[in-house]
Order: sequence, then structure tokens, then C-alpha cells
Amino acid sequence: MQLSAQALQQFDDTVQVPNYDRGDITVGIVHFGVGGFHRAHQAMYVDRLLRRGQARDWGICGVGVLPGDRRMKDALDAQDGLYTLALRHPDGTWDVSVIGSIVDYLLALDDPEAVIEKIAAETTRIVSLTITEGGYNFTHDTGEFDAENPDVVHDLTDGAVPRTTFGLVVEALSRRRARGLPSPTIMSCDNIQGNGDVARRMFLAYAELKDPDLAEWMRAETSFPNSMVDRITPVTTPEVTEALSSRFGVDDRWPVAAEPFTSWVLEDAFPLGRPAFEDVGVQVVDDVEPYELMKLRLLNASHQGLCYFGYLAGYRLVHDVAQDPLFADFLLAYMDDEATPTLAPVPGVDLDDYKRTLIERFSNPEIRDTVARLCAESSDRIPKWLLPVIRENLVADRHIRLSAAIVASWARYAEGVDEDGQPIDVVDQLKDSLVPIARSQHENPTAFIENRSVFGDLADNPRFVTAYLWALDSLHGVGARKTLEALREKVQS
Repeated sequence: MQLSAQALQQFDDTVQVPNYDRGDITVGIVHFGVGGFHRAHQAMYVDRLLRRGQARDWGICGVGVLPGDRRMKDALDAQDGLYTLALRHPDGTWDVSVIGSIVDYLLALDDPEAVIEKIAAETTRIVSLTITEGGYNFTHDTGEFDAENPDVVHDLTDGAVPRTTFGLVVEALSRRRARGLPSPTIMSCDNIQGNGDVARRMFLAYAELKDPDLAEWMRAETSFPNSMVDRITPVTTPEVTEALSSRFGVDDRWPVAAEPFTSWVLEDAFPLGRPAFEDVGVQVVDDVEPYELMKLRLLNASHQGLCYFGYLAGYRLVHDVAQDPLFADFLLAYMDDEATPTLAPVPGVDLDDYKRTLIERFSNPEIRDTVARLCAESSDRIPKWLLPVIRENLVADRHIRLSAAIVASWARYAEGVDEDGQPIDVVDQLKDSLVPIARSQHENPTAFIENRSVFGDLADNPRFVTAYLWALDSLHGVGARKTLEALREKVQS
């Protein structure tokens, strides 16, 4: 049955459907970046509240700003904003739910005015973001807002119709200020250390360039809470769509599948109120930093430790890599010896248990996450997740050999050719510069890490360079698997 509001009552009890009247829900959250993760995470939590009879004034209006977002709009419009979430357990069982918390979707390319007015509406109290690590428009070497970005330059022009997230949100805040309305909270849900702090700096930097008086108002009025978000959510494959149809009778244009595990730790900083997220499992805390560093440096950085070595060794699915004892040992050694020493105690969390659970989560064969997905957009991910571990350990004179080897595995992967001589499709916004640099490292071994826009001054540190060059030379000489074997011997000795 094609998913729609009319079809909800036709599904059997293997599919959980909304038990609430979606027509009575008003929009309280405008969300930028409606992808798989948002639909498996924040939208699911709001849906859980709605099923409890709560949060009826916290419905979500999704917003797309990129040409590729048209597909999401078309899918949601055709299904009355509904979509299917399938939680895939390691034993092959699925928990299937139809999520109804997204009650509207706007494409800024078609109607930027509608997006601006939706944010400017008095009922909107939260603007949330999953715009990816690269969406915050800051440079890796300085961390400053990139005012030379062509789309930003366009939006800063007098009289321009905004086309960036910054332009749309700041224009809406300008209207709220003019109308005597308070600012909504801007809530980042992206995998960046101090994501709320980063959002604050970037939005204020844009506002300062656009309207200094408005920027001053935002400094006083706009809250940017930090958060930690966690759920492995791979790209939806045709296999997921087909299985939902054949096993559960749901024809969904764009469902989402995810692991059963989910976590959200959220700083309680919402002047205009928020949904009662704590009622559905969200940890609402005063200080998010210990939780986010734990997740970024253990889960996210371990994904990077897994993906390049795994791809070079011939693996294409994440669970196959994680089930290989050599790779699991490498990841645990990285987490124990290099990541954990950089972490403060995390309230309520047993780090040893968390690390063991990560390997189990990576090994879930039902998720069928691709190694290639984890390898994508590395120039946004490595500087935020792994390089801080290296820098802190260098300062403290601790081990960095495994972290340096992960960087070397990225450099080897970025050459665009695997160990069998087959081409690698490198997916990265800096691909045009990174691939030629990587290929030049056969003549200049430090070429890749000399890219200061990505690595800053790490190439000036002799200890890091020595560890990196050893790993890169080994990768070129004996390949990924034997390099990991040699690293295991080094750790054990």
C-alpha cells in the first residue's frame, strides 16, 4: 500500500502508525536539512512525544536549501509528510514505524519568502539544523567564517534574495526583531565539537557582515544550545524499500533505516521553551561537552579508523570490517590508548562498556552501512573528529601512532586507486585539490599533511611526521592489512 495519511489504517499491527491527529499539530520547529539522520533521530523523538499526547505545538516544518533537496520534498509531499523508519536488529528483526512529526516541508529554491516567514512566525520557537559538518562555512585552518563563499557573497549583497541557511535565518530574525518578537533558539544537531558554540560564531559572523545592529540583538537574544547526537543511519538502499514493501506492505518513496541504538544529550538552554524531550529518553543536561567529546572521538573517529583501511583491504560493508578481529583490535587500541586519555569523566557512562558496545554496533549485519559512506567528505570530518585527539596527545606527550596511521590511510585512499589498481571514487568537496596532492606524495611523502587549510601546523611536528611517514610508507609497501598487523605488534610491545 502506498504510504499516505489515508492508508494509515490499512496497515497491520507489524507497522506502528501515528495515534494522533496530525491536523491538530502546529509548527514549533523549523528544521534545515531533512535527511536520513534527522528523520531517524530528532523527528522520531518528536513523534514519540506526539504519541504520548504531548508536543502538539512542536510539529516540524522541514526546509531544503539545495537542489538535491527537491527529491525529499517530492517524496514527503506525495506521502502527506509521512515516512517509514525501520530499526534493524542484529538478529534480522525489524521494528517499523510511520513517523508523522514532519507536518510541512518547504524548498527555499522555490519560495524563500515562505521559509523566512515560517521562521519569523511567532509560533516558531526552535530552528534546528542537520546541515552536515561542511554546512557551517568555516575554514579548517583558522576556524573563521568564510565570507568569500560565493553563496554568502550573494546573500550579503543589498537586496539579494537569500539562498543560504545563514541568509534565510538571519533575515527571519531581522523581521522578528522589527515586529517585537523574541528570537527562536537555534539548535545544531550536527557532529561537531561544541556544535552550538560553532553555530553561534558562524551565524553571528554572518549577521555582523549583514547588519551589525542585528548581530548585537542576536548576541543578547538568541540561544545556541550544544548537543550530542548518536544513531548510525546509513543511506537508504533499494533493498530497504523493497523489504518494507514485501515484508510489511508499505510502499514508501524514501524510507529510512537505522540501528536500534539511539542517544541524544542536549543542553537545556531554550528561552522560549522546548518539547519535553526528557520524557522520551533524551538526556537534558547543563554541560554537553563530556558526552560530545566521547562520541566524536570514540565513535566518529573510529569510523574514520575503520573506513580507509577497510576499503583498501577490500571491504565494502562496515559490518564486515568490524567483524574482522584485526580491525576490531585496531579500533579498540585506538580508543583505549589514544582517544580515551583525551576524555574527561562522562557522567553516567561506563567508557569501557561504551567502547565494547561500539564494536557491536559497527558489527550489526542488518545495518549494511557502506564503507564508502564513511570515507566521504573526509576533509570535513578528520579535522573535527581525529586531529584534536592528535593535537592533545602531542601536547601531553602521549601515543599518536594509531591516529597518525589513520591520517596516513586517508592520504593513501585519497590517491584514488586501491591496492588492486582499481579506481576509487573519492567523494569530498576538496577532491579536486586533495587527489592530486595525494598522488604527489610518492615523490614528496609529506605533501598531503602540508595542506595547512586541512592540517594546520601538524606537518611542523617531528613526532607526528615520523609516525605518519612510517604508516604511509608501510601502506605503499605492504598494504593495509599488513600495516595493521605491524601496528598491532607495536602496540603490544
